[in-house]
Amino acid sequence: MSAFSSSNATWYLMRASGVVALVLLTAVLVLGIATNRRWRPGRAPRVATAGLHRSISLLAVAFLGVHVLTAVVDPYAVVGAAAVVVPLVAGKSAFAVGLGALSLDLVAALVASSLLRARVPATLWRGIHWLAYLAWPVALAHSFAAGTDATSPWLAAIGALCLATVASSALWRVRSERSAKHLEPRTVTT
Repeated sequence: MSAFSSSNATWYLMRASGVVALVLLTAVLVLGIATNRRWRPGRAPRVATAGLHRSISLLAVAFLGVHVLTAVVDPYAVVGAAAVVVPLVAGKSAFAVGLGALSLDLVAALVASSLLRARVPATLWRGIHWLAYLAWPVALAHSFAAGTDATSPWLAAIGALCLATVASSALWRVRSERSAKHLEPRTVTT
């Protein structure tokens, strides 16, 4: 394989793994909301949703790892190792790469807190998990700010579908929380 085709393969793998990671992160966020709202598919036990959330989370982290690794080794992307974790230090496309770094840092905090869940207070774990609501739109912004596909119609369609899915899920969460609060028995104080 020539150096050009090897670089081309790395470039395509970087792009594809980034898009797949975005779609998987979207699914993770939606399943996290579904788990929080105690939703379950059909008659499946509730743990099915939580298990699916965990499994897709691992898959998303794997694709994110491939995306980051290929960005570092791809000679066309010119992303240094420091730029992967430190926002705004990339020489080329510093803002776009910085968005990716920030999102990666937030996802790393989510992963670390999940691995340490038994050792950290529940309120701390929950607070760190709220970072998912920030990590996802930053990743979406990175998708539209970085690379040659940023303005392509196919990526715009995938991004719009991801956005609509997350927005619908977030709206469902807000509405179901309001309904639950509305249905709570009120205590009368005298």
